Amino acid sequence: MKREKLLLIPGPTPVHPRIINLLSLPTISHVSPEFVAEFKEALTNLKKAVFTTEGQPFIIAGTGTLAMEIVVLNTVSSENRVLVVSQGYFGQRMKDILTSFGLQGDLIQSKPGEAVTPDELEEKLASNNYTVVISTHVDTATGAAAPIRSYAEICQEYGTMFIVDGVCATGGLEERMDDWHIDVILTAAQKCFGVPPGLAIIVFSPRAMIKRKKMAKIHAYYSDILRWLPVMKDPSQYFSTPCVNEIRAFNEGLRLALEEGMEKRFRRHRQTAQAIRAALQEMGLKLFTREPYWADTLSVVFYPPGIRDEDFRGLLAQNGVVVAGGLGEMKGKVFRMGHMGNLSHSQVMFALEALEKTLAALGYKLNKGQATKRAEEVFNLKIN
Repeated sequence: MKREKLLLIPGPTPVHPRIINLLSLPTISHVSPEFVAEFKEALTNLKKAVFTTEGQPFIIAGTGTLAMEIVVLNTVSSENRVLVVSQGYFGQRMKDILTSFGLQGDLIQSKPGEAVTPDELEEKLASNNYTVVISTHVDTATGAAAPIRSYAEICQEYGTMFIVDGVCATGGLEERMDDWHIDVILTAAQKCFGVPPGLAIIVFSPRAMIKRKKMAKIHAYYSDILRWLPVMKDPSQYFSTPCVNEIRAFNEGLRLALEEGMEKRFRRHRQTAQAIRAALQEMGLKLFTREPYWADTLSVVFYPPGIRDEDFRGLLAQNGVVVAGGLGEMKGKVFRMGHMGNLSHSQVMFALEALEKTLAALGYKLNKGQATKRAEEVFNLKIN
């Protein structure tokens, strides 16, 4: 049997044994009382994870990209004008989705490795009549985290609907839907909730639901949330067969998050990120993302001179750890290391030891053991 490798790409993320156990159970009927109860619990738990009491959750078979498309189709009409706030690669994807449906969308793009500033957003809203603002919270390509709370405050001031793409953030970084006046949060199962891919996760605020209900018609069937709404109100109803095992596993991921406590979970993500980055810097490695914009869910790391992408990632995989390569213009120049979800302390230390071993084998000079020692020092600190 092949040795299992630690998956530290920016999603999918390592899967907790409790979640794996749920996935291994025999499939049950999607209208059975047992599944209906678990689906209801998952919907309730999802609301707790994003801090909403009145929001309407949707858990639909698909991906984060499907969640993006669903949100666009159900909140943007042809007469609306949308501003996409992009911290990198996936803001452009949102713009492409708008364009695919002939919807009006402008893009404001941050500098590489940074995020759009609140002042830049406010300037755009002050000079243009935007109906909707859509922002990536953490861009998976650049590792940049946006100040979405500030964005939300500005959008509220201008009466603009605010949508957050939380694919690489929700469940690991703070997103308070009600308190911050976020209208829609979209994400996927395989990132901070640590469940295998297969679900598009969305929560609509009451205002966003009213907006959808006022739209006479949308160019969608499967992606029309009004077709899914009866199921989300009563999971014994039928529209399209749900992913039974995946939803049960997702609910277990939500249970793990809520048992840990969301505040504690946010702190753990922050401390893990700080420990990993301290270790990377101890190795002499440089980060692509500028420090004020570091995300707690992944790090984007430049290769040292003389280290080739394929050689590094190939050997690192042989040493038991899988990381991702760069996207777009950064392909071949960086590796992307995810550190989100249910990643444990021991897994982090194993990964750092594998990084040291791999770099040393490729001729990179470092003091063996110093990086892991530095990480332990950060783990021993009290993080607020």
